Amino acid sequence: MLNTEETIEIIGARAHNLKNIDVVIPREKLVVITGLSGSGKSSLAFDTIYAEGQRRYIETFSAYARQFLGGLERPDVDKIDGLSPVIAIEQKTTSKSPRSTVGTITEIYDFLRLLYARAADAYSYNTGEKMVSYSDEQIKNLIIEDFQGKRINILAPVVRSRKGHYRELFEQISKQGFLKVRVDRQIRDLEFGMKVDRYKTHDIEIVIDRMAIENNEETEKRLAESINTAMYHGDDVLLVIEQESQEVRFYSRSLMCPSSGISYPNPEPNNFSFNSPKGACPTCNGLGVINEINLTKIIPNPKASIKSGGFAPLGEYKNSWIFKQLEIIAQKYNFKLTDAIDTIPEEAMQMILYGGNEKFSVVSKVMGITKDYKIDFEGISNFIKNQYDESGSSSIKRWAKDFMDENTCPECEGSRLKKESLYFKINGKNIGDLVQMDISELAIWFADLPKHLSEKQSTIATEILKEITARLQFLLDVGLNYLSLNRGSKTLSGGEAQRIRLATQIGSQLVGVLYILDEPSIGLHQRDNERLIKSLESLRDLGNSVIVVEHDKDMILVADHVIDIGPKAGRFGGKIISEGTPKEILSHNTITAQYLNGKMEIEVPKTRREGNGKVLKLTGASGNNLKNVTVEFPLGKLICVTGVSGSGKSTLINETLYPILNAHFFNAVKKPQPYKKIEGLEHIDKVIDIDQSPIGRTPRSNPATYTDVFSEIRNLFTLTPEAQIRGYKPGRFSFNVKGGRCETCEGSGVRTIEMSFLPDVYVECETCQGKRFNRETLEIRYKGKSISDVLEMTVDEAVDFFENIPKIYRKVKTIQDVGLGYITLGQQSTTLSGGEAQRVKLATELSKKDTGNTFYILDEPTTGLHFEDIRVLMDVINKLVDKGNTVLIIEHNLDVVKLADYVIDIGYEGGKGGGQLVAKGTPEEIVTNKKSYTAQFLKKELS
Repeated sequence: MLNTEETIEIIGARAHNLKNIDVVIPREKLVVITGLSGSGKSSLAFDTIYAEGQRRYIETFSAYARQFLGGLERPDVDKIDGLSPVIAIEQKTTSKSPRSTVGTITEIYDFLRLLYARAADAYSYNTGEKMVSYSDEQIKNLIIEDFQGKRINILAPVVRSRKGHYRELFEQISKQGFLKVRVDRQIRDLEFGMKVDRYKTHDIEIVIDRMAIENNEETEKRLAESINTAMYHGDDVLLVIEQESQEVRFYSRSLMCPSSGISYPNPEPNNFSFNSPKGACPTCNGLGVINEINLTKIIPNPKASIKSGGFAPLGEYKNSWIFKQLEIIAQKYNFKLTDAIDTIPEEAMQMILYGGNEKFSVVSKVMGITKDYKIDFEGISNFIKNQYDESGSSSIKRWAKDFMDENTCPECEGSRLKKESLYFKINGKNIGDLVQMDISELAIWFADLPKHLSEKQSTIATEILKEITARLQFLLDVGLNYLSLNRGSKTLSGGEAQRIRLATQIGSQLVGVLYILDEPSIGLHQRDNERLIKSLESLRDLGNSVIVVEHDKDMILVADHVIDIGPKAGRFGGKIISEGTPKEILSHNTITAQYLNGKMEIEVPKTRREGNGKVLKLTGASGNNLKNVTVEFPLGKLICVTGVSGSGKSTLINETLYPILNAHFFNAVKKPQPYKKIEGLEHIDKVIDIDQSPIGRTPRSNPATYTDVFSEIRNLFTLTPEAQIRGYKPGRFSFNVKGGRCETCEGSGVRTIEMSFLPDVYVECETCQGKRFNRETLEIRYKGKSISDVLEMTVDEAVDFFENIPKIYRKVKTIQDVGLGYITLGQQSTTLSGGEAQRVKLATELSKKDTGNTFYILDEPTTGLHFEDIRVLMDVINKLVDKGNTVLIIEHNLDVVKLADYVIDIGYEGGKGGGQLVAKGTPEEIVTNKKSYTAQFLKKELS
């Protein structure tokens, strides 16, 4: 028996395609699991080891909590010994909430809030003066010192710059025994029924006391009582007026501006939180952006008429209440619903868009009869805004958002915080300034900060600064120096999100934990790979076990132990074909070993394509960190855009070039980042962006539905003799339509159990056993297979099964060609990785007829791919380019970069140090550039 203190022993693992494997994994080591895509790496790491760890954790719950998880079965494995508590750091776990930022995920922002609440100096937003706060004893001594021998009035402010007649307030003050008030700088006697002009703004103070300041015990006692009374009525603020000179001084227990008298509450961490009402900007509720109506989206074509659908939210004319109201408005303002919208009078447009409530009469020209009309119209713009703000339906909110733009909040200018919170500063910076800096800049600022702190601040801040600087260092160590703390988590790539979670885990300093990571090197330039590896080693050296599912050559070679799963993908995989130290792995004759030791390689093309001689030229791109970049994209070539993480590749391509092309060809409304001009659009006829976003967000979506091959399969089933006898139509074989599906699970094959504090759990439907369809539908068979059996087929099986049905064969063959032969046709889209989803989209596009002038954009298509899979994928992409199309790939993988005809390298660094064109040309031309980081690594690949 093996020592389970030193190893994790897995016996009889059969999850998905695993072939009853036994494996021993050393503990407290860096272990890499590698192999072809679909060979069973994730099945071993996540669906066996992590699933069992999660199950054991849930077993510790109370019986009450476990009853809701009754369907969470143990993974298909005989035994696992030596398992530690497991934490999975995957690519899909980041919150998509608009309130989640890099700062909140890493908890750095929590420490910043604490730092500002305890050590920041407050300044007045009126005068810029430093705010002051006093105790009652200090206030008494200051008044005696400043007004010795003078007569003063002590007042308690109760109204500041607000409208109203204040009759009730004056009555209340009178009942409390006060005789005088100061209204708009004039002291007046309180009288019965006293009030002021309700339409003007007023300042009102209660006169608490009028006294002479003398240096004796009686004055001190009376002054102390007056101060206490004034503070009670004035909400911890009082003002003193010298009777002769009318000089005014403010005093406060809270932070207060000595000149203008404005006060801030004493700061708490919540005052700096955009997720708390105490700190959030009231205009945007702490989001930093507001949604505003875009009239061009409401009226896309001003030449169209209302009747023909000129107002996009209303559509074409129909007999409804809203069009009847529009007809009445047309009568009042003398226009017709068939008139072009740009000819409608301005007053009428204001009424249509923003509403109104009016009565009017019209005298008939023929009969002379007067008819009364009433307009009671909310306004199209107001209606959309109200639906967005108040509707409980997410679909209605999405509909309303289609007519709105997301703009930076004008009140907080994107900082998300109240005005007062931004006037607390440390070394001249407010908390909003800090979260705008990139991590590397912020780390330098904090390293320099201690010398700028006072002795008192330094005592308070020392421990907090240690926590902040340590966490910033962890982010630097995993190559995220270019991010800023206010970067929204939903804008992060899978690799970035995973590395943030990795940095957070290193910061937590846990010991004895088993960490499982899914390709942490995704989206990371070779230059930063070393730092990532060191981070994983430091996690191991703390006393943890680290298992990494990875294809990266550097990661495999530094591992303590490597497990290679294969030999192929899908049903041809699922076996341990090689394991041991990297040195031992290299001596074995597996595909992985052959790529690592150089026996197999993706060959560099002998010649580069000349292209078609035409160019797409983007001039003056300046979004985010781009520094007025001008780039030429030669057409008819395979183009690679490279550069270190955060250098500006995505801003240049995904946020500038693609929105420009999409708007030109498909009238898309996404606004591109700033640029000056683009030339050469006439040389291409469409753009296709193939990104890594999911092909669907629910278990109902799958590769068969996404590629539309399922429609053809359903049609095929309706042609079977049995289906024709029963009169079944294609809808009968759809799991989204009532009739043929299982109604218990409504065709999803699983029931969803919602967990309050854990991710939703999916349990197989007990009625259909996950088959999705009812018994009658499953009785219809084509070549012995039911519709459910077809959905369970792998793509490789489907290629053989449908080889005589051209429409179906062409689509499934294309999925096979991009290296996805191992996935099933009905595999839930939620279980596909980003790279797999991207390749399903690529297959969908490849199955269509291309024009030869298409511009394809792919963002890191090698995600999740083994060396051999990359070779297969690049063969497919090269076929596209050979037909005359242009394929642009944003990529770090050098096996792809070396195949490019043209490389555009952006840099030099990430974040503010990036955004410049470093090098351009063929790979051979790029490697001569001494300033390019990409060139340094590419040189080894070409030699």
